[in-house]
Amino acid sequence: MTESHRNTSASSSSSLGSSFQDTEDDQTIASILADEESSKVDDKLGKRLAHLDSIPLTPRVNGEIPDVNDATLDHERLSGRLVTYGLAELQMEGDGNCQFRALADQLFRNPDYHKHVRRQVIKQLKHFRKLYEGYVPMKYKSYLRKMKKSGEWGDHVTLQAAADRFSAKICLVTSFRDTCYIEILPKDTSPTRELWLSFWCEVHYNSLYGSGDVPTRARRKKYWLF
Repeated sequence: MTESHRNTSASSSSSLGSSFQDTEDDQTIASILADEESSKVDDKLGKRLAHLDSIPLTPRVNGEIPDVNDATLDHERLSGRLVTYGLAELQMEGDGNCQFRALADQLFRNPDYHKHVRRQVIKQLKHFRKLYEGYVPMKYKSYLRKMKKSGEWGDHVTLQAAADRFSAKICLVTSFRDTCYIEILPKDTSPTRELWLSFWCEVHYNSLYGSGDVPTRARRKKYWLF
């Protein structure tokens, strides 16, 4: 066997192994979702904000991080809204993966699945490019390469892709001065679950629960190693 042939075979085997692992991971996640109560639409939190007019999301990349004074005021505004509507945050790590951690917590009750969530979002963005590229003000392939990296901040484009990929209604309580509540709906299907996130604008995402229902951060068993 030639060196070139050996390298090609190794590459092929590696690709097949990676493909098999991705399929196995997806099957495992699907099994978890089927068993988890979180896979059902739960409108208990939604009833608390039912009187508010939701603002539809316009997918966009991240804007500039506010200065310290504006960020402090934004956080105070968000905290006040959460208290008003009986909501509380499960704090996510501030490692650049907070959006994906918050989504993973809402989907699987485990923020540690953030790598899986990011991978699924990238698949959605890649396979349905025409749905999203008009919202990305850069070369789309460059955007995908950037967003694929762990630690890269999620934006409103990735939120829309997550809603589409997981058939989820994403409910976002924000610190925007004029926009308290945003709903992100899947484009081509009815949502099968609701995911609740807080958004300290351009700074951080957390996972939302009703006051008194925030789970402990005890580490849950992971079903595979990333």
